[in-house]
Parts: sequence; C-alpha cells; structure tokens
Amino acid sequence: MDEYKEFFSEMLGKQLITKSDSLFKIKLFLKKGENSLLIAKHNKDIKPNKGEAGKIYWNYWAIIISYYSMLYCAKALILSKGYEVHTHDACQAALGYLCVPNEMEEEDLEMLNQSYKIFEDEYVKYFEDAKAESRIARYSAIKAYSERRLDEIFENARKFVAKVALVLQEY
Repeated sequence: MDEYKEFFSEMLGKQLITKSDSLFKIKLFLKKGENSLLIAKHNKDIKPNKGEAGKIYWNYWAIIISYYSMLYCAKALILSKGYEVHTHDACQAALGYLCVPNEMEEEDLEMLNQSYKIFEDEYVKYFEDAKAESRIARYSAIKAYSERRLDEIFENARKFVAKVALVLQEY
C-alpha cells in the first residue's frame, strides 16, 4: 500500500492524476469496458478462415483488448473516487492506492453488509499482469501465447470487469 501511495503522489504531482467531478463518465467508461470484453472474447474464440490473419494475430488483439477492457473499467472506478487518470501507469497507481480498502474500511463495508464493494489487491495484480502482457503483444515482433495463457488473461479481465460493475452498480 505504501508503494502505491508514493506512486500515486508522484503521478498527482505530475498532473497525470487529477481531481475530477465528471461522474457522468463512470457509466460511459464502464460500458466501454464491458463491450471491449465482448470484442476480446470474439477475437479469442475466432477460427480464422483461409485468407484471414492467422490465429496468433487474433490472440494478440484478444490480449490487448482484454487489458483495455480492464483499463476502461479501472478509469470508471477511479472516477467514482473523485479522480481522473491520464496514463496507464497513473491508472495503476490510482487503482492500487484509491480502490483497495484498508482493513478498517473492509470491516466497515462488511458491517454495512456491503462486502461486495471490497476491491481486493488481487484485482490490481490482474490489471498489472494484463498491462504487461498487452505491452508485449503490442511491441514484440512475435510471441506465441498458449491457449492457457490467453484464457487466463481473458478470465482475469472478465473477473475484473464484473467486480468493477458490481462495485459501481449504483451509478
């Protein structure tokens, strides 16, 4: 948590994270994230026809789009905390610092019977992992992904998007 606090402060100082009251964007980012996940699933499941790009290229895009589905939902969640992020790293910093409750906040949510609003650290790890794989898929010349790894990234994105949608259901 302390590392995210420092990272958050640094990004805030560089104005890569700014205060925002643009709550109307929450639903827009959430919808963009949910629909991006559907597009990622389509790419993941596609069986290319002759003359179309090979499956490996569809898999690259499935990974990239899975990550972006998480990015859009993270932006929605961060907006609900009163901030807007302007880079991928800023999003990671804000997600880790603003969205993972400490023990006392968790206890309060559980006492109020709102434990569904607890955004665990594992979701931040899903985001970090997908961010790294998305970068590799975008910038490396070639990397084959096993179906297992592709499924893992997609499944983590699915869990992430579902959790954010649950946390933000009142918006």
